[in-house]
Amino acid sequence: MSRDDQKRAAAEAAVELVQDGMVVGLGTGSTAAFAIDALAERVRQGLHIVGIPTSERSAAQARAAGIPLGTLEEHHRIALTIDGADEIARGSLQLIKGLGGALLREKIVAAASERLVIVADSAKLVDRLGTGTPVPVEVVPFGWETTAERLARLGANPVLRRDGAGQPFRTDGGHLILDCGFGPIADAATLEQALSHVVGVVESGLFIGMADLALVAGDAGVQRLTRASLPG
Repeated sequence: MSRDDQKRAAAEAAVELVQDGMVVGLGTGSTAAFAIDALAERVRQGLHIVGIPTSERSAAQARAAGIPLGTLEEHHRIALTIDGADEIARGSLQLIKGLGGALLREKIVAAASERLVIVADSAKLVDRLGTGTPVPVEVVPFGWETTAERLARLGANPVLRRDGAGQPFRTDGGHLILDCGFGPIADAATLEQALSHVVGVVESGLFIGMADLALVAGDAGVQRLTRASLPG
């Protein structure tokens, strides 16, 4: 299976969990896009849901595909969110997210969800977060250089993300992203707490204790992974 085939298989397995009448969080990224496509097909077949998108990009895709959309103002609780991840730690299901630039809205939607289901291809599984992916950190534009210095004191190598034109990348909320290389992270939960206390940081791409289930597709099919502390 190609990586796109794996992503599609994981996404379609997650969409099977969606039931009629649910409020569903719509993630951002290449694998989440496959889930939106699969949800749209079920909507065309008669499924009734309301989608809460985590980015303007996902909102546009869902709207074009005919998925009814709502807001967190209208729906304070989300039954199920389907989203991707940039790295997934085996056993704990701790995550790095945000390479797609939507980490703040993704975390807000995840926190409002009764269940967060992660869809990914097998290349995203790691023993330790940070093994091959920096931690995206969303920061306010004012004084971002001093925020970067504070992050460096935590052991990061912060790099300002830029768009295709070479300009600073802006999130949907108008913030900047510093991609912070830490290398393999020994204690992701402690690091997430430390990042949250840095002045100028809006949110980090470390998602700790939020994912309930990961559907990870490989050549042998789709694996169902749960946190070690949760029943399978």
